[in-house]
Amino acid sequence: MLLYNCDLILPTQNRILAFTGADEVRAHDWPDAEKEYISLCLDNNLRLILVNRFGYFDVIVIPDPAKKGDALLENWRTSGFELHDIVCRNKWSEMVIVDHTGQAGWIEALAEGIALSNYQFLKYYSKPEDKQHSFNRLGILNCDPAMIRRLNARIQAVNITRDLVNEPVSYLNAPQLGEDLAALCHETGISVEILDKTQIESLRMGGLLAVNRGSIDPPRFIILSWEPEHAVNLAPLVLVGKGVTFDTGGLSIKPTAGSMDEMKCDMAGAAAVAGTMIGLARMGVPVRTIGLIPATDNRPDGNAYAPGDVIRMHDNTTVEVLNCDAEGRLILADALSYASKYEPGLVVDLATLTGSAQVAIGSQGSVIMGTAPDDTFNQLIEAGFSVHERLVRFPLWDDYAKLIESEIADLKNIGGRNAGAITAGKFLEHFTKYPWIHIDIAGTAFLPTRDSYRGIGGTGTGVRLLLDFITKYYKL
Repeated sequence: MLLYNCDLILPTQNRILAFTGADEVRAHDWPDAEKEYISLCLDNNLRLILVNRFGYFDVIVIPDPAKKGDALLENWRTSGFELHDIVCRNKWSEMVIVDHTGQAGWIEALAEGIALSNYQFLKYYSKPEDKQHSFNRLGILNCDPAMIRRLNARIQAVNITRDLVNEPVSYLNAPQLGEDLAALCHETGISVEILDKTQIESLRMGGLLAVNRGSIDPPRFIILSWEPEHAVNLAPLVLVGKGVTFDTGGLSIKPTAGSMDEMKCDMAGAAAVAGTMIGLARMGVPVRTIGLIPATDNRPDGNAYAPGDVIRMHDNTTVEVLNCDAEGRLILADALSYASKYEPGLVVDLATLTGSAQVAIGSQGSVIMGTAPDDTFNQLIEAGFSVHERLVRFPLWDDYAKLIESEIADLKNIGGRNAGAITAGKFLEHFTKYPWIHIDIAGTAFLPTRDSYRGIGGTGTGVRLLLDFITKYYKL
């Protein structure tokens, strides 16, 4: 969907009229024939009112008066989803938002909800044109051009992330992920370096190599670099994304129903890192940023790594493998160790890491933990509420380190049934020597049923969160 700044509305264009509340709608100068109908709709607490102008349509939108602050912004987004449904049922192709609220942030949230709702993944339909939404252009009357640029960049970044997550491993294996990211980053100003298996071996990334042993496809270690002119940070921000293109569980094989059948999404962290960096580049955000993506699938071939194996990681740590389905932390650990070479000011990793995080808080939010200062965590949590990608901070107390002590190696890769999300984070912490935040997006990255503008399948979670956080953290 294209969002654009509209200077003039044509007489036949369908309009979205955004109002602050019912009182403002009643006070508006409506034709006499419509006042009674609109008043009746308001008396019945309707928040979306469709008015047929016999030549074009108006849709009146008002927020829930009970919502305030961040909840009000989310109400505008969900109103955008409901409005999008009306547009598609009527097979309209274009609408223009007319602001009667005077609140640019509300209009931006409404437009964002509409545009995100318009996403579809149609690549594998025989006749995609039969499924394609009619809605393809959304104007905003007399808005700030900077808002349009920001919205288009953000929506495109989320949709790129969703596309990557929705791709099956029959197409998107690790080498293909590298090729696709190189193509997506072309002409954005982001440089892409793709390390092959030989180079990964030279770096002694034992975690990534072990997980890859059961695959017929070689691994990749993908490095994205956004180096803008006049960057505000000398020490770079480093984003690390788990890139398991499909997770069978390896020799610790998963059950299919409700588990393995959705595991094409196990590279959602990698997709979010790529989408975020593309968003930063398209918005021209002057923050020096590095993206690190260890990529492989995890399969139970005859040469696959096995429970009981001991592997040596990039930083020379030895790890006893007790569960081959705890593979994400192994490839992330190598990437987190590698990140030290950049002397980063902050490292954030995103991963569909543990079922424990999803069990703890469901699909309503993501789990975070780490070693960054409390103020950094607070800013990230505030960004989560602002974009409705909410976060819950878990502790990393020293006691948890005992749960991943091994009898024969430096660490073991699982800590037992209790505190599974935390012991996974505690494992990752061992490989960090800088301010670091871990985001476990296991519950939010992929949805089996449609959830408002987040859609079905890949949600693109993490992109809007990080774009909001980065611009505020660096005071832009």
